[in-house]
Amino acid sequence: MLDISVIKEQPELVKTAMLNKGETDTSLVDTLLETDKNWRDAVKELDSLRGESNTKAKLIGQLMGKGQKAEAQALIQETGEMKGAIKGLEDKEKMLREQRFGLMLRIPNIPHESVPVGKTENDNVEAFRHGELRTDEWVKPHWELTAEHGWIDFERGVKVTGAGFPFYKGPAARLQRALINYFIDTATERGYTELMAPFMVNEDSARGTGQIPDKEDMMYTVPRDGFFMIPTAEVPVSNFHRDEIFELKSLPVKYVCYTPCWRREAGSYGKDVRGLNRLHQFDKVELVKFVKPETSYDELESLREDAEFLLQQLGLSYRRLLMCTGDMGFTQSKKYDLEVWSPGQQRWLEVSSCSNFEGFQARRMMVRYRDEKGSIETLHTLNGSGLALPRVMAAILEEYQLPSGKLRVPEVLKPYLGGAEELG
Repeated sequence: MLDISVIKEQPELVKTAMLNKGETDTSLVDTLLETDKNWRDAVKELDSLRGESNTKAKLIGQLMGKGQKAEAQALIQETGEMKGAIKGLEDKEKMLREQRFGLMLRIPNIPHESVPVGKTENDNVEAFRHGELRTDEWVKPHWELTAEHGWIDFERGVKVTGAGFPFYKGPAARLQRALINYFIDTATERGYTELMAPFMVNEDSARGTGQIPDKEDMMYTVPRDGFFMIPTAEVPVSNFHRDEIFELKSLPVKYVCYTPCWRREAGSYGKDVRGLNRLHQFDKVELVKFVKPETSYDELESLREDAEFLLQQLGLSYRRLLMCTGDMGFTQSKKYDLEVWSPGQQRWLEVSSCSNFEGFQARRMMVRYRDEKGSIETLHTLNGSGLALPRVMAAILEEYQLPSGKLRVPEVLKPYLGGAEELG
């Protein structure tokens, strides 16, 4: 969430940011400011009344010590009445505090000044393109190739679970595992520490990274136990340091984590969901950073480069998009999407989002650091996919497809596949 001082000092900036992100109810800002004032007034009144009560309690002790019981008894009666007033004020303060917090959770992050203002994906800016776009007409879409070989079984996945839960078999399973290991190994070589995280999180963790209140409809839940199946490793890894304070010398802290991920993908339909394009359960390797505020935008570019390096090493053609305000998301201050070229579908497929959240998530999670002067300050968090597996797999199956129907193995994956030149 945003720093309340920013909302109080620059309410029009916050309202403009909300409108640019497609959040039309800017009255939230005014309601928050009024609630914040009422809460602060209640805190001030409560502190004053508690102080007065404490003063009288000390005076009662002094009067009793002097034998002035009548005067002490009168004060005891007064303090008894004050206790009731204090209890009422405590209830009021708690109610206002919870209302204030709830309102703050509903106000989106402010986009960085370098982010283009726009409403839809059509307003995103293509900032970079790498590689040639393969357009051979004989290249089959990945779902046809894998069906011929029996490598990915969508039908049995439907039988066992439902649509969007495929089985990977034989060479496809080995390729999937090779990609995961390659992504993790490359990240650790580039300075990330590997984590293995829980696949379920509690409500505090989902709130900490901004999944709630915002993306509740996209998550699978375990109501009996109050858990959420993770939509990305960003959630458990970012919350790994919730309610902790970093020492300045330890920053930046960088983690890489593989997990399966679950997303309901409500409203998805059409060609976008064919084959591996959009699944309800999928594998992803996530990169997460905790950094000093003054370095966070340099760290974003470094994070992006780490993700792009994987695509370059895999020999895949891709483009980098700078996301506009309306297509960026509730929590991000700046976001890049990386889209890989799919030769069999002749279209772009998103495989990574790299985002800077500034202090937005850190305030929710109370993740802070101690600066040079010893002051406790909010740090910045970043994360990016390094990479999401399904569409990378789809692109490899189509880009490395041979006329014989076999699959040529990308050079960097050969060590993970026993040196095999081809699959099939």
